[in-house]
Amino acid sequence: MSSARLIRFVLKPAVCAASLGPLGVLVFGAFTGGLGANPIEAITHGTGDWTLRFLLLTLAVTPLRTLTRWNPLVRFRRMFGLFAFFYASLHLLTYVWLDKFFSWREIARDIPRRPFITMGFLAFVVLVPLAATSTAGMIRRMGGRAWRRLHRLVYLSAIAGVVHYWWLVKADVSRPRLYAMALAVLLGSRLFVAYRKAGGVTSPVRPRASISATR
Repeated sequence: MSSARLIRFVLKPAVCAASLGPLGVLVFGAFTGGLGANPIEAITHGTGDWTLRFLLLTLAVTPLRTLTRWNPLVRFRRMFGLFAFFYASLHLLTYVWLDKFFSWREIARDIPRRPFITMGFLAFVVLVPLAATSTAGMIRRMGGRAWRRLHRLVYLSAIAGVVHYWWLVKADVSRPRLYAMALAVLLGSRLFVAYRKAGGVTSPVRPRASISATR
């Protein structure tokens, strides 16, 4: 089996099924009472965690491809990004539906009192145009350069998502700190690659062989 067929018919379905696993765990826990005393909070935290994880996976594709030199890895980036948007949508829906029961007045009163909600909403809004332009047809219509420029907003969404989580927990910031450290590493690697492409790092000059050696 060729590499392309292996990715299309084996690896992609397997990764897609694994990406739906967290949702299956939450649904199973909701029907069996396995989400603890506060199931709404468990669903909110679960969908939020997986949103951040898929955002970081999306950002990690390019550095991992550079390290492993396995170019087909880039074919999973769009899938990871769409799953980040999927879990972000579930995260927002849990707050609007299960927590506030679509009470827009209560939500409007909640936003000034809880700045982390505004930051989380910013992270979601940034993901909307990225998900809408994730198809091959949109890439052709926009052009590769404009499409890549737009999709750099994924870094803004990830930063806003980490800040949203950090402000949410207030006291124990050990878990959001881990996300922040992972994001810092990914951002640093991207800046380093951009610095090298800009000519900031020059390749070492190889010494010229002496005339006697060449002879």
